[in-house]
Amino acid sequence: MKRPAVWSGHGDLADSLVLIVPLLLAYQVGVLFAGHVSGADVVTRAVYGTLGRTSYLGLQAMIACAFLVWIRRTQRGQVLSLEVVGPIVFEAAVYALTLGALISLVIDRMLGLNLTGGHVINALGAGVYEELVFRLGLFGGAVALLSRQPSRVIVVVALIASSIVFSTAHHVGAHGEPWNLNVFAFRCLAGVVFGLIFWFRSLAHAVYAHTLYDLLVYSRLL
Repeated sequence: MKRPAVWSGHGDLADSLVLIVPLLLAYQVGVLFAGHVSGADVVTRAVYGTLGRTSYLGLQAMIACAFLVWIRRTQRGQVLSLEVVGPIVFEAAVYALTLGALISLVIDRMLGLNLTGGHVINALGAGVYEELVFRLGLFGGAVALLSRQPSRVIVVVALIASSIVFSTAHHVGAHGEPWNLNVFAFRCLAGVVFGLIFWFRSLAHAVYAHTLYDLLVYSRLL
């Protein structure tokens, strides 16, 4: 997964999608049992509301089958091998642990806000959707629209803007959280970190790091 950084970040985008589709499918089915849908995920809520439980599960089965056919025809099945997935998950875990320690240091000690990850991030909400929407779509999309050859200034502006929108999105709409400046600041910092992982590593790295970080928060290890 190595090539020059473009709007979609480092790494092969198709390979990243192969790596995150299993997480996406697990999330799509898991929301039926967890009872919580990511604030960034308006698609799942709308589809489920339209189709109902049985048809919704049937759709996920069709997506899974289509995914298997696609990776077979494109010969990308090796991307899901332990030799590829293992190092990515390990690296993402390092990012997740580092993110928790770093943001806790900045917010709790330097800013004196006394926040914990459990107070800030209420739900898993699928690292998949948030990375697709805010990093690939918003961050990467902004870079692609603003310049054919991304400059440092454009990348930094797109990174900061996408991080602010990422944080703001959690407080708007019917399912948004009440406004809290401390929480907003935390998510802005998290958005910057995930954006840097996306840009300098790959979309898959960002998705796995985000997902693992949320899992660590839920398990109260951070």
